Amino acid sequence: MKFYFQVLLAALISFSAMAQKKELKAAQKLVDASLYEKALIALDEMKPLIDNAEAKYSSHYYYLLGISKQKAKAFDEAIAAFDKTTAIEKSANLKKYTSLVEINVPSLTNDLINEAVDLNSKNKYLAASKLLHTAYEIDPENNTDYLYFAASSAVNSGDYDTSLAYYTKLKDLNYEGRNKVYYATEVSSGNEVEVPDAATFEIYKKSKDFKDLREDLSPSRRPEIVKNIALIYVQKGDNEAAMQAVKDARAIAPKDVSLILTEADLYNKIGDEARFASLMEEAIAQDPNNAVLYYNLGVVNGNKGKRDAAISYYKKAIELDPAYEPTYLNLASVILEGEADIVDQMNALGNSAAENRKYDALKQKREGLFLEAVPYLETLVSINPKNTDALTTLKNIFGTIGDTANFKKYRDILDNL
Repeated sequence: MKFYFQVLLAALISFSAMAQKKELKAAQKLVDASLYEKALIALDEMKPLIDNAEAKYSSHYYYLLGISKQKAKAFDEAIAAFDKTTAIEKSANLKKYTSLVEINVPSLTNDLINEAVDLNSKNKYLAASKLLHTAYEIDPENNTDYLYFAASSAVNSGDYDTSLAYYTKLKDLNYEGRNKVYYATEVSSGNEVEVPDAATFEIYKKSKDFKDLREDLSPSRRPEIVKNIALIYVQKGDNEAAMQAVKDARAIAPKDVSLILTEADLYNKIGDEARFASLMEEAIAQDPNNAVLYYNLGVVNGNKGKRDAAISYYKKAIELDPAYEPTYLNLASVILEGEADIVDQMNALGNSAAENRKYDALKQKREGLFLEAVPYLETLVSINPKNTDALTTLKNIFGTIGDTANFKKYRDILDNL
């Protein structure tokens, strides 16, 4: 009887192994044919056969499960299945499916990133951030860029605690995020253009249509990371930590314009306009041809009521960048601020002949103020014909000074927008 039992048990084990092998072969065919939904059904049905299976079968099962879950975008379950595969094979001193899991890493990463991009496009930033962070965790040494993008998506989702943790990690890693960029000059136009990738760069090297090809590195992302750490601390109400984050960075790169602007922006957010203006002047000393810096100084001086200084900065900004729209509108607004004082003086006058003469003089001064603003507003409209603020202001100016033709012109433009 004992001998009979052993023979029966061996037969059962052999039958079970044959069943496992047959079912796994069928599931493998479904995966090979990219029929992942059917593969998942088959794998679910054969799960009872795997509970006590040999390592060579169970590792195969979890590998197929991982692939199928990955393609079904159930990424956490896929990674758990892959981890089980490697754990089983490690215990059994096997390598077959562990090797396949390793080969599959780029595919898994690519699927994670594609899904994250799609989620970001649908404003599902938190879910995208989690996938990007998972892509980073798969290969932290080579996928640090994805931690950076995960932090950015977390910011967009409003999850500041998570984004702060990711940005802090990037800072501790001394992450720069600098990548190779390629440039070539078009022979026909003489313009330098950015080349999309290394392969295209190699093609351009052999082309007679391009010359002066060069390689460079993209700007460091570190200043932006430090800036975001600081701004997140501001958002959380921790200005002391924010200030310290910027000061630590500036100790490393005191002349870095991006960091100077970060500190200036921080002071602006906490309402210290004097320190903001001082830092903007410091930034201008480092980058004297940056129109936005002069624009910001125009804003600060305008807020302080320093009209002449504001006008001067705005005009300098226009000189450096004639296409920057906000400068024109702000400049016109600062010029027109002088109207309120003139109107107050006009309203305070009586009806005597002398006061009537003063009234006429003030009226002429007011019209001169309007006409001083008009060229900047008209230039803005030439840059952006649909700028309703500029069009409305022009209509009102010409209506006030009695220029009927121009009043109707801008009224009609607004009506037809």
